Amino acid sequence: MIIYPIVLVAFFISMLIFFRIASHYNIVDHPNERSSHNERTIRGGGVVFLFAAVVAVIMHHEYWLPITGLFVIGIISFIDDLITLSNRIRILIHLAAVSLLFIYINAFSLPIYEWLILYFIVIGTINAYNFMDGINGITGAYSLVVLGGIQYVNLYQITFVNEDMIWLPMLACCVFLFFNYRKKARCFAGDVGSVTIASWIVMLLIKLVLITDNWSYVLFLAVYGTDSVSTIVHRISLKQNVFKAHRFHLYQIMVNEQKFSHLKVALGYALLQAIIISFIIIYPSQATFGLFTIILLPLLIIYILLKSIFMKKITIK
Repeated sequence: MIIYPIVLVAFFISMLIFFRIASHYNIVDHPNERSSHNERTIRGGGVVFLFAAVVAVIMHHEYWLPITGLFVIGIISFIDDLITLSNRIRILIHLAAVSLLFIYINAFSLPIYEWLILYFIVIGTINAYNFMDGINGITGAYSLVVLGGIQYVNLYQITFVNEDMIWLPMLACCVFLFFNYRKKARCFAGDVGSVTIASWIVMLLIKLVLITDNWSYVLFLAVYGTDSVSTIVHRISLKQNVFKAHRFHLYQIMVNEQKFSHLKVALGYALLQAIIISFIIIYPSQATFGLFTIILLPLLIIYILLKSIFMKKITIK
């Protein structure tokens, strides 16, 4: 469609305008104990996903409810990037945004225990996605791969959403990667970026799962999920406070302690997820339990082996 090149250019121009505003008002990321960078860099480049949300609701009014939800959660995340908000405010906004999504997918027609579990899963996934945003390129590359897989399913297996609802965030990912997938990034996503794109992806996956009644599509986030959950379990076993900032994810250890390239690690995560998505697409009728076992068990083994090797090297040093 002719509209896509126009939207792509509009996203680029919007980002350049944002950079000027961010530079003027000192909207920058300062390195801290959780950071994997050492230089001040423009924060909030993920606003491009909010631009995509605006375009999406203009083009397709029927999606105003979930788009409003992810726009609200994105705005509050952008504010949190500027001034640290209380956890209570963020949780309330997250609950409100997810509730709009649930109204859209008719989740409240499910038994109460099921949509309560869905609240926990959705909010947990969005926050885990946010925590995985710690090195150049990882959020953009990983999200682009996941969205690409969802779009393939949507176009060639089962149509469950207007294709623009996937093309638009994919275009936003491409623009963001242009500025972020660099040795020295021009900008970081910020919470506004990782939380907004996470909300968008979760919205698509939850709808796909409910329409097909096939939970294997959750494995489109298997790599992030394995790293996030395993890291939490590891930190609990070490009696660490899991709510405090840290650099204990596998990707963080690879970059910070082993000095691997940000871009290579980010690409590795994205490619591994692409392989998993391809497997799920090729074998869509495979039993869900079987797919979870075939995919998650090797991922867990890889995580444990690499973490053990790298931690041992750190200890020796």
